[in-house]
Amino acid sequence: MMGPMTPPLARLAGLLADGTRATFCLALLDGRAWTAGELARYAGVAASTASEHLTLLVAGGLLAEEHQGRHRYVRLATPRVAELIEEISGYADAGSPAPHQSLRGAVASEAMARARTCYDHLAGRLGVRVTEAMSARGLLEAEAGFALTERGRAWLETEVGATLGGGRRPLVRACLDWTERRPHLAGAAGAALCRRLHERGWLVRIGTQRAVRVTPDGQAGLRDLLGLSPADLT
Repeated sequence: MMGPMTPPLARLAGLLADGTRATFCLALLDGRAWTAGELARYAGVAASTASEHLTLLVAGGLLAEEHQGRHRYVRLATPRVAELIEEISGYADAGSPAPHQSLRGAVASEAMARARTCYDHLAGRLGVRVTEAMSARGLLEAEAGFALTERGRAWLETEVGATLGGGRRPLVRACLDWTERRPHLAGAAGAALCRRLHERGWLVRIGTQRAVRVTPDGQAGLRDLLGLSPADLT
């Protein structure tokens, strides 16, 4: 039983040790707000059970909630929480044998590995390829952590049309990609880039999960912006 003297790390581990709570956090990596009922159906648990788990996650600072009418919506509390969940997932999956999957499950897993969102930034092979292309073009310094160059900031604001703004969130972060085992771009710059690609219609969601695909316009645009080939994008 945890008390007031329990180390914060143990409290965090306790929150994520439950399978239902971990499933909720992974589902919320899509960056959207979900109702308690939607999460209950997704995890296959009763509404009352979901409500108990969500109360614990909100109290523990992993989720934020808001009420709209009779609905209770929850989302990951901060982008940093999303990056933490993604990083823990990568560490937990490293070296684990792939479970037997149906054809449908295998297709879904491949789509997630190919291109997905990690809360509000790009991940998967697409996210890593974009990050590496930015580094190769001098837009991003990636030798000792990530840093956006002056040229990179100008590129984002003028050529991509992204608005970086201010705020307390780090401008750039390196987020370890759990499928590629290499870092992709996170932080305010990663979020602004991902948002702008969606606004331009260069990326679209696949189904209801985090997987995305690059549209024909996106293939042409990313080729012009970063020199990415169709093989990098599909």
